Amino acid sequence: MYFTDRGIEELVARRGEEQVSVEWLADHLQAFVDANPEFETAIDRFATYLARSDEDEE
Repeated sequence: MYFTDRGIEELVARRGEEQVSVEWLADHLQAFVDANPEFETAIDRFATYLARSDEDEE
């Protein structure tokens, strides 16, 4: 298990039943980067990964 898995597991445990929009997610990612600019590159890569994740299925 990676260290980051704990945060992912907490997210699922706390919010696993919720449904959110991509706009909500984008707003929260942007707020996170605004508060933590040192993570800008990682968040940008993550957002790009999410945006393109279904390209492999085609």
